[in-house]
Amino acid sequence: MALLDIKDLVTGYDGVPVVRGLSMRVDEGAVVALLGANGAGKTTILQTVAGLLRPQSGSVEVLGAPVASRRPHVAARQGLVYVPDDRCLFRNLSARENLDLVRRRSNAKLETAFEYFPALESLMGRPAGVLSGGEQQMLVMARALLARPRLLMVDELSMGLAPIIVGQLLPALRRAADELGIGVLLVEQHVHLALGIADQAYVMTHGELQISGAASTILNQLDSLEASYLGHSESPAAATTGETSA
Repeated sequence: MALLDIKDLVTGYDGVPVVRGLSMRVDEGAVVALLGANGAGKTTILQTVAGLLRPQSGSVEVLGAPVASRRPHVAARQGLVYVPDDRCLFRNLSARENLDLVRRRSNAKLETAFEYFPALESLMGRPAGVLSGGEQQMLVMARALLARPRLLMVDELSMGLAPIIVGQLLPALRRAADELGIGVLLVEQHVHLALGIADQAYVMTHGELQISGAASTILNQLDSLEASYLGHSESPAAATTGETSA
């Protein structure tokens, strides 16, 4: 079943298109990597799926309903969880309190967080603001899973983290997709790590889809993929609208 189905999407900011003609989907239990250089339009896509931006044309169906037909908080209650790249933790609250804010609504068990991120158990009493970057990202991902998502979107999980830490965090997304049947849409700068856990991958350049297919196949074409992904030029629309973070 498609949890996310995008067809011929055109979207952007203030009437200026950043993404043009995109079609993609995310199924139950699948991890989909969305890759591309800064300014390619990846964050714009996530914000459109989350309902923070309105499509200019084309269609976006999220959890079986058009994104334009409901407000973002309604989609969130129905199982869409969006993790932006700034983590959005309550820094003065303890790690446990950050998780409890979600658990009160979802009735999830705290032990679920420890199953996926065992290192968190010893950090529950510490303020989120004093945790290391890797520990904070573990907390963010645990919070997302405790929200009981059906579709989980993660924007730059690796932001500010060493590749070795990213390599420890990404498998938890693969495991969650396999064990919980959730769909995962992952924007990630560490291409080889993302492709290593993904089923499908889409590569964007200047707001347009350039490559799509099985992640394993694209991994075997890594040289050409990196040439596309690591380009430093930006589309005029992206530069104008600030589409630089992903």
